[in-house]
Amino acid sequence: MTKSYTIHTDINAVTEEQWQVLLQSPTASFFQTKQAYLFFKQIDVETFFFALERDEQIIAMISGIIQKEKGIKSAFTSRAIIYGGPVISLHANNDEVIEILELTISKLKKKAIYIETRNLNCYKRYNDLFKKAGFNLIPHLNFHVDCTDEQAMRKRMSSSKLRQVKKSLKEGAKIIEAESCDEIRAYYAILYELYTTKVKTPLPEQDFFMELWKNNTARFFLIKYKEEIIGGIVCPILEDRVIYEWFVCGKDGVYKNIYPSVLATWAAMQYAVNNAIERFDFMGAGKPNEAYGVREFKSKFGGDLVEHGRFLHVAQPVLYKAGKTAVKILKSI
Repeated sequence: MTKSYTIHTDINAVTEEQWQVLLQSPTASFFQTKQAYLFFKQIDVETFFFALERDEQIIAMISGIIQKEKGIKSAFTSRAIIYGGPVISLHANNDEVIEILELTISKLKKKAIYIETRNLNCYKRYNDLFKKAGFNLIPHLNFHVDCTDEQAMRKRMSSSKLRQVKKSLKEGAKIIEAESCDEIRAYYAILYELYTTKVKTPLPEQDFFMELWKNNTARFFLIKYKEEIIGGIVCPILEDRVIYEWFVCGKDGVYKNIYPSVLATWAAMQYAVNNAIERFDFMGAGKPNEAYGVREFKSKFGGDLVEHGRFLHVAQPVLYKAGKTAVKILKSI
């Protein structure tokens, strides 16, 4: 039987119009836009791209990056990350969805220990198709904040977080958008400290953030107090639909009555309201049955708790198991 579709592995084979039509799908995210793909390409991160075209329409698309540590560790840490999850048109049939998923595995299984989709939308209707293609659904939580009505958004927030926002502003903390490389460096220094002392997971290097800012790929809302940058948040945006919390940090507990991480989060929500962006996406709140202090923090901003999970395909089981053990050891140190 002749296949009625064509597979593309080069983004130049997809027109701007085709891309924009597909991004109307409910599974679209910023991380599956051409802008996101080109950003990763520009900073020399290894990328991949697969699109399925039928009747001159792109009906399914997967793009992502290969992440790995430098040097000898690269062979033991290589993983394929599909941020946001695949974009699937409502017109795609089951066979076509399975086809692009199986193609992704076949193309990446020798490059990555595992392939993971970090879903930011609901894929429930496709769960069985992912399973059939070789992916397992891993429970993972997130919070979505409705930003269509500021008054309603404030009412949903906890009174403690609203007070912290008001106190911070009253004490003289300011929300600004980054205007210089020095401000990006100051923000990164705080973020780096957070990741090395508490988060203990890999963090992109400073140049990654510098390019994000220079290319206007994401907005940087920074918290300034007495001429010092004391926190901030990095926010990519999907048109007028979603603003994302990608990286957030702050010198919390350093200054009396000033809560930079809270104020940074509020800055993104306020920007959404002022710019008719429908939703603020926290981009993750941990696994349901595991303690996760950050989830408690995020829960106070009035978002809806959702469980869109992550789809995982382990291509190299022995290395995957070794890597999981290593991560647990590093986080316990």
